Amino acid sequence: MGLYSRCVRPRLLDATLGERVTGGTRRRVCAGLTGDVLEIGYGSGRNQPHLPAAVTGVWAVEPSAEAVRLARRRREASPVPVVVAGTDARALPFPDDRFDSALCTWVLCGVPDAHLALAEVARVLRPGASLHFVEHGLSPDPDVVRWQRRGNGLNRALAGCRLDSDIAALLAGSPLTVVDLRRWDEPSAPRAAGHMYEGRATA
Repeated sequence: MGLYSRCVRPRLLDATLGERVTGGTRRRVCAGLTGDVLEIGYGSGRNQPHLPAAVTGVWAVEPSAEAVRLARRRREASPVPVVVAGTDARALPFPDDRFDSALCTWVLCGVPDAHLALAEVARVLRPGASLHFVEHGLSPDPDVVRWQRRGNGLNRALAGCRLDSDIAALLAGSPLTVVDLRRWDEPSAPRAAGHMYEGRATA
């Protein structure tokens, strides 16, 4: 992993996915989380201020040491304790049926073999527990899809993720059951990166 990936990209993502742009969405997605929560792609802790009082702890899975370092002040300011507990969502170091809820925000587009990560999330959630998610991905507009595919290489280099991830297909092919899925276009984002998938899926 080069210097850009280790040090620059986490800062770029922390800035571009900041409170002004994503705060309202994070509040909606975090609403209803309870108990012990698994968060894959914890990043710089941007979800931490939006966790409801019913959350008793967060087990954070995050491959970037710099992102975890950037999250320190948010962790310290939060009443919810955080355990930094892993780096690879495709091989979670937890027993089956361990968690009451799970959370991922703008993560699956950058996880290699995201279907493995979703299978692992399903494994460690208690039966009936929910994954709360928001992701950007494949647009329903063919003109936008063409731009997404043209921009994939550059976006992978800069942001570490694909623009055209088919989030609905990933979820449908996982062991999870989607119980709520809303799709919308974020007006403040470029169209190639602005088609959002938001909802919940249960184990």
